[in-house]
Order: sequence, then structure tokens, then C-alpha cells
Amino acid sequence: MPTIFTRIINGELPGRFVWTDEVCVAFLSINPLATGHTLVIPRAEVDHWIDLDLDTNAHLMRVAHSIGVAQQQAFDPGRIGLIIAGFDVPHVHLHVVPINGMNDLDFANADLDPDAVALDAAADALRAALVAP
Repeated sequence: MPTIFTRIINGELPGRFVWTDEVCVAFLSINPLATGHTLVIPRAEVDHWIDLDLDTNAHLMRVAHSIGVAQQQAFDPGRIGLIIAGFDVPHVHLHVVPINGMNDLDFANADLDPDAVALDAAADALRAALVAP
């Protein structure tokens, strides 16, 4: 059975995509830790990041870097955090999160009911920053 991420990638479920290529996609988290919290996900369903081939791993990090630079430009946080945990969905995903302190990376603080308009605005801001020179 496909993961929820595969279903989003395949268009069966909605997602606020900010990046797509032949190897991976990136879309906003539906339970963000902060404005602009983005997931970078390989198209291939692989459960654990250490099981990815090295080229895919490197590609995901390059995309996460691009997303992080865009987040810095769009939201001006103190730092950009990066988490690879993998306990909630058995499909590799990198959390790229604008943060101002370590407590901003605590999943207990995730917004379980984010405003759709705010999510759309964050996605628009990231897309704009990703194409900016």
C-alpha cells in the first residue's frame, strides 16, 4: 500500500508543492512547526534514509539546502533547522524548518490546525524565493 507521501506525490491527496523534480518533491507540512516548514521527500518509497543510495541522499540535501536558503530569504528566521526522523511515515522525509531556537524543533509544538490561507501564503513566499536571483 502506498504511503501518504506517495499518494500526495501522485496527486491522490492535496499538497502545497514548492519543488518538484525527477528524484524528489518538497511540500509544506500540514502540521508545521513554524511558518514555511517544508518536507523534502524522494519519489521512491524508502523507509530509512540510510537505505537510500548516496546519489539520492546527496540530491535530497541539495534540495533541502535550496529550500533552506529560500526560507531564510522569505521568513528571516535565526536559523534553518533540519530533521530526519522518520517515525511518523515510513517514507524518507527531511523536515526543513525556519527556527529561532531549539524548542522550535519540538514536534509537541506542531500546529495541528494551521490556517489554510497562511499555508498558501507561505508556499507562495517560498516559491517566489526559490525563483529569485
